[in-house]
Amino acid sequence: MADSSTQSIVVAASPAQVAAVICDFPRYPEWTEALRRAEVVEEYTDGYASQVRFTVDAGVMADEYTLAYEYAEDLSRIEWHLVEPSKMQRSQQGSYDIVGNPDATTTVTYTLAVELSVGMLGMLRRKAEKMIMDTALKQLKRRVEASGAAQ
Repeated sequence: MADSSTQSIVVAASPAQVAAVICDFPRYPEWTEALRRAEVVEEYTDGYASQVRFTVDAGVMADEYTLAYEYAEDLSRIEWHLVEPSKMQRSQQGSYDIVGNPDATTTVTYTLAVELSVGMLGMLRRKAEKMIMDTALKQLKRRVEASGAAQ
C-alpha cells in the first residue's frame, strides 16, 4: 500500500452539516470539478451508501472505480477503500475525520493513500496527492458553507 497523505481544513458549519454533504454521493458532480458521475450501487439497511461507483475525468486522468464505505456511528469518521483495481488505481484507502470545534466550526481531516497502476515518481505522486486533497477539501468547504447559508 502507498504511503498516506493527510490534510485538514476548518469549515464554518456543524459536524452534522459536513457529514451530510460528504454522504450525499449522487450530488458530488454538482460541486466536485473532475467528477462526472457518482452512483450508489449498494446501501446499508440504515440507508447510508456501502458502495459507490465513480466516473472521473480530469483530462489526463480518466477512470471508473467503486469504493466501499464504512461510517462511525456518530459520523465522526467516514472511511473507504477501493473494491477492486481500476484502470488507473491498484488500491485506494481514505478517510474523513470530522471534529466539532468550540467556536461552532468543524475541522475536517482528509487522509488518502492511492497506489496507481501507472508508474509515477514518488515526488510527483506526492505533489499530485497534495493537489487532489487540497482541491477536494476546498470544494467540500465551499459546498458545505454554501449549503449552510441556504438553509
